[in-house]
Parts: sequence; structure tokens; C-alpha cells
Amino acid sequence: MNFCVVGAGAWGTAFALHLVRLGHSVTLVARRLDHAMQITSEHENRDYLPEVRLPWNLQLGHELKPVLMEAEVVILASPSHGLRDWCSKVQAERSGATRLVAAISLSKGLELGSHLRPVEVISETLPGLASIALSGPTRAVEVAEGKPTAMVLASDETDYDLATLQTALSGPALRVYLSHDPVGVELGACLKNVYAIAAGCCDGLGLGDNARSALLTRALAEMVRLGSAMGARAETFYGLGGFGDLVATCCGTWSRNREFGFEIGRGASPIELLDHRRTVVEGYRTTASFHELCVQRELRAPILSQIHAVLYEGLRPDAAIGALMSRDLMRE
Repeated sequence: MNFCVVGAGAWGTAFALHLVRLGHSVTLVARRLDHAMQITSEHENRDYLPEVRLPWNLQLGHELKPVLMEAEVVILASPSHGLRDWCSKVQAERSGATRLVAAISLSKGLELGSHLRPVEVISETLPGLASIALSGPTRAVEVAEGKPTAMVLASDETDYDLATLQTALSGPALRVYLSHDPVGVELGACLKNVYAIAAGCCDGLGLGDNARSALLTRALAEMVRLGSAMGARAETFYGLGGFGDLVATCCGTWSRNREFGFEIGRGASPIELLDHRRTVVEGYRTTASFHELCVQRELRAPILSQIHAVLYEGLRPDAAIGALMSRDLMRE
């Protein structure tokens, strides 16, 4: 198949490399011309995926029009806040994209203001294309190195052969499962970043394994409750897009969201931490979006509410833990 991967961050680069290994024709499109030129000349994404050698047959681009003329599938590997802009750029160049039939989101977050999931943004901005989510517990560098990984491909499209795409994306090092619950898969991908910040706070406070284990267990219960209220299937959250991604992001020392929470737990200011970052902490914006949704729909989300207070209201992490531990007792 011919793939266009839009967004040359760590994850977009790693997934493009995976597709090349499977024998597909792949073009990685960078947002900045100088970034595309650097990757082309050095065969390495020094900014986002250093020390990973990129093959000569991974094509690099900056202009979308010539790339889309050959592409069958566009993969959108951008942070959620940049997804609509990329979709608009793709839509503007679709007149010559006669082979393009599907768009896959690798984003994990809600759009600010609208609270739309990535697949909903794609459906709204790229009409006529099958809108699909690809998610799961994935550390970019491990995918780039060809280490075993499993993901879930989710769509409720009825006019697109999802099984063919599943086969095309799967290989010896990456196994793809199918789901017809994109709502659950995408909500799980969003919420796990919020709880990863909470897990990082626990570790930064030095609260130990008991506290982290309890947090993950109750976070999963909260994910199921919120997701079900928003139209997802409860069982989806026990799969790769829910529990799998939650464990990886909350426990992996490489996790940006966990690291962010860890520094907050040690006393750092959320705003100061964000001011000095190049990479995106999706959980920060996602916390605000989900908090607004919970207030609007009168949904109970004690962990998310406390993390929102820490990030946006100046509450100390230890006070948030105290508030959670002192809630009324109940059945599990």
C-alpha cells in the first residue's frame, strides 16, 4: 500500500519506519521544511527520535500535494490540538488525491472547545474518507527498534474493508487487533494521559507501590464509568486502548505525562514545566476538556477532578491525595 504519514514527531517517524519494514511505499511529511531537509540529509530524526537510523527508502516530504497524489491512506500523527489544521491542509490538496480512501488518527486527546475526538475531527474535515483510530500501548522508540507491540484499529465504518488495512499494518513486530468501538478506544487513549499525570504525582511524592496500584485500579474504574456515559462499550476499556495504554503510560519512565506529574509531585509548577518543553503533554489539555464535559454532563470523576485542581487551580498534589483518601467509604 501507499501511505502518507503526516507529522514527523517521534511517533509519526517510528510508525513510518514500521511501514517501510513491511514493504509499503511510505512518505513522511514534516511540518517544517528545514526539519524535512535535516531528516533527509542525515537519515535520522535528530529532534524527536535521535540515534534511530532511517532507511533510504523512507521518503521525506514537506508539500502535501505531490505526496497525496499517490497515497491510499493518510496517517495523521500530530498532537490533538494540531489535528484540525493538518486535516484542513490535506483537504485543500485532495483534488488530485484520486486514490486516497482512508485517514487514520494516531492522536490521543480531545479537541479543545469542541471536545471532539480525533475520528470526529477527521469525519468533519475530510468528508468521504473512512475515519479510523489506531491506538494502544506504544513507546515510539520501541516500535522504531522493532520490539514486539500490539495495537487496536478502531472504526465504525461499514463501507470500508478494515480487515485489509489490519493485515497491511500488521507484521512480525506489530500485531493489530480490530474494534468497532472507536468511541471507547479514543476515550481510553485520552483519559490514560490524565491518570498518568496522577501516577507521576504519586511517584514524585514517594508514595510507593501500594498507592500507584490503587490509583491505577480506581482510574480504570473511572475510565469505564466515564466512557460508558459517553457512548463507549465498557469492555473496550479492558483492552489495548484502555487498560493496556493505561499501564504503559502510568508505569513507563519514558512517559511524558507521567514525567510531568512526577515533577509536579516533587514541587514544580505545571506552567513552568510546560514553558520549558519541546514535546507535548497531551494530558494537560485533556484534563481541561474532560473536566468541562464532566461538569456539563454531571458525571462523577473524583481522580480527574483532583488532577484538574492540581493543574489549573493551584492545589498541592499531597492535598489532592488526601482529598481522595478521605472520600466517603463505598463498595468496590
